[in-house]
Amino acid sequence: MTSISRRQFLTVAALAGAGVLSRTAFAQSGAGKPAEFKLKLGTDLPVTHSVNVRLKEAIDAIAAETNGRVAIQLFPNNQLGSDSDMMSQVRAGALELATFPGTVLSTLIPATSITGVGFAFGAYDKVWAAMDGEVGNHIRRAIEKVNLVPFDTVWDNGFRQITSSTRPIRTPEDLRNFKIRVPVVPLWVSMFKAIDAAPVSLPLSEAYQALQTKVADGQENPLALIDSAKFFEVQKYCSLTNHSWDGFWFIANARAWKSLPPDVQQVMTKHINAAARKQREDIARANVDLQKTLEAKGLAFNQVDGAAFRQLLSKNGFYAQWREKFGAEAWGLLQKYAGDIA
Repeated sequence: MTSISRRQFLTVAALAGAGVLSRTAFAQSGAGKPAEFKLKLGTDLPVTHSVNVRLKEAIDAIAAETNGRVAIQLFPNNQLGSDSDMMSQVRAGALELATFPGTVLSTLIPATSITGVGFAFGAYDKVWAAMDGEVGNHIRRAIEKVNLVPFDTVWDNGFRQITSSTRPIRTPEDLRNFKIRVPVVPLWVSMFKAIDAAPVSLPLSEAYQALQTKVADGQENPLALIDSAKFFEVQKYCSLTNHSWDGFWFIANARAWKSLPPDVQQVMTKHINAAARKQREDIARANVDLQKTLEAKGLAFNQVDGAAFRQLLSKNGFYAQWREKFGAEAWGLLQKYAGDIA
């Protein structure tokens, strides 16, 4: 057996205990022929989230089809640092692969957040038509300009809902001066400011503690993440606002990607994109049951009519501001699928 440092051993043990390493994820420390290509993959999601579950399956399938030539080590839950840390790492090549929400990528590539515009999409048929069509292609071109390689199939981060420890959110007035944790995403900070809330911008890894210590009274995320991040432990209400949709992009460092033989690229592309399609189905199925699951864990749910929120965003200049920032071409593509946004 090849010797490894105590730090490497502890890292492997911790990840194995979390159930996230593939069979070949640390092949250089195990028996048998070492992997020819060793890649690291970082995510900002809890181990149990469907993205990580499907990624682990894809990692194992890639290892099997390449006869162990490719070993991908998965680091979930911001183990390699915050989203901004991982973005720096993947751009520099210290990290070969990562998943990022489009809105998080927007701190580097503004075009990626256009799908998160407040109350733009009403249903998944519009979302997937846009992401598998012209809107997705527009975003891919923007990502490629910064020497990153975006995979074809976008993963589902879901429609976002608002949770609170103080009161249910039913109208825009309920958000006035409300301290709500939002990601480090200019689009969403701007949106909640336009609704007169008080956004607290923090990475996901700091969200639970912020809610627990009352740095924020509420937060907004899809039901799957509300469940997997255990926000129900520190929140009382969940308001079904469907205020934004966002997806995860699977990204590769361009230099690392181009260094792989075409046959390896083909196998990886096939299994990663297939895993993304399965994960979309996971979220669709989960959304049917998650409300009941979270109600059983103590969250009280209420429906929300988004019309008043959209009217306030329009009145306060949110849509006009972001139409100018994204540009007429991108905004036109969004409206082709989402309908008139003004």
